[in-house]
Amino acid sequence: MATALARLGLRTTLAAAFGTDIYGDYCWDALADGEGVDLAASRRVPGWHSPVTVSMAYEGERTMVTHEHPAPAAADRLLPRSPACVAAFEPGRHEEWVRAAHARGSKVFADVGWDESGRWDPAALPYCHAFLPNATEAQRYTRTDSPERAVRALADLVPIAVVTKGPGGAVAVDSLTGEYADVPALPVEALDPTGAGDVFVAGFMTGTLAGWPLADRLAFANLTACLSVQHFGGSLSAPGWPEVAAWWAWASQPSAGGPGALDAEAVRRYRFLDKLLPTGMRDWPRLRALPTIGFRGA
Repeated sequence: MATALARLGLRTTLAAAFGTDIYGDYCWDALADGEGVDLAASRRVPGWHSPVTVSMAYEGERTMVTHEHPAPAAADRLLPRSPACVAAFEPGRHEEWVRAAHARGSKVFADVGWDESGRWDPAALPYCHAFLPNATEAQRYTRTDSPERAVRALADLVPIAVVTKGPGGAVAVDSLTGEYADVPALPVEALDPTGAGDVFVAGFMTGTLAGWPLADRLAFANLTACLSVQHFGGSLSAPGWPEVAAWWAWASQPSAGGPGALDAEAVRRYRFLDKLLPTGMRDWPRLRALPTIGFRGA
């Protein structure tokens, strides 16, 4: 999430605990030096092994397996209080943190992890500016049978409700403006969906802070997520403005064809990018570096 936000040009601070092993070193260096993320609110924990997750992509879905050692203290004890910021993202685990961020004036964008207990208690929702679960999570939260019914139920609880539908795109209600939007995803060949949800949220946050119409925010979030799934990896697949500009330079041409080509309606949907992007970037698709851990020097 921090990488995706930083690549879209937002000044980004991450509050997290890092181990002092080689994995912690790699993550810290990649974020601070490679992506320009401010880690002043983060902490290194001596003697703690960093959790390591293997993400396995298969047939458009992904499975994760994590090896971890318990943290020496709870996150709210390891980390300082939420830093002052315009907007904050929280993965739905720390109600006190969300309440504090809301009290300090931050617009809280929240997601939710899978609730194995089955309670699906939306305790932190009163403090959220926007809530962005996927369709399965949203329907469990609201006890409804479709993403469209779920998003309308959630709109009674938060100012902005968004429900992602994977290859089906996303649907949203902005109760602040009265807008409703249901925007389909783009046609892409997905190689690895790891991190696509985080990239979607980063795109939606960017559009929301910029004051775009709801349909444009959903379209941009869909685009950033669709660009990310065409590459392997989580954070390394997150697109920045150069990738968005290169894609639009290709997609908006009448002669564009092949996998991912847009129909006329989709081109019209993304015309708002004309006002945002520089011209002349046509080298799409762009290749990305693959992740590696452990190289030190030549």
